[in-house]
Amino acid sequence: MTATQAPPPPQGPGVVPPFPAPPVEGRGRRVGLGVGVGAGVLVLVLGGGVAAAVGLATVATSALNEQADVVVGDYFDAVRDKRYGSAYDMLCQETRDRQTEAEFTRQVSAKEPISRYDVGDLNLVDLSTPVDLTYADGSTDRVEAYLTQNRRTGRFEVCSIEE
Repeated sequence: MTATQAPPPPQGPGVVPPFPAPPVEGRGRRVGLGVGVGAGVLVLVLGGGVAAAVGLATVATSALNEQADVVVGDYFDAVRDKRYGSAYDMLCQETRDRQTEAEFTRQVSAKEPISRYDVGDLNLVDLSTPVDLTYADGSTDRVEAYLTQNRRTGRFEVCSIEE
């Protein structure tokens, strides 16, 4: 029978490692490169998010301006063409509750006829837009068209025209 040999005892104090210290060459460079690439990706992602938010805000503002321009333009087209019933129907419910169609027609028809108008940009704070009017006699005026949003349809409606 062969005798089993016990494994040699583990090496103890005074053992010399196979190399004097772990290699460090290039380690600082790799860490710096990793941090730099990570920061670059973060800047790109955040920059892309900011650019997307700015683009979305610009498109939304442009769409609201366009809708306000159409609504106010339709209203002034009806007034200019003396279609007072149509103009009255374009008013918000609150205004129609305060004023009858006959009162509206009397009030609007008493003013100088409009020959031209130019709708400005929508003020998002108070939902108003400036309108430059040119009357049949050549005089001009600037009025403010105040709008509200219909809760059922989501469309803008003219609530008042103030000088």
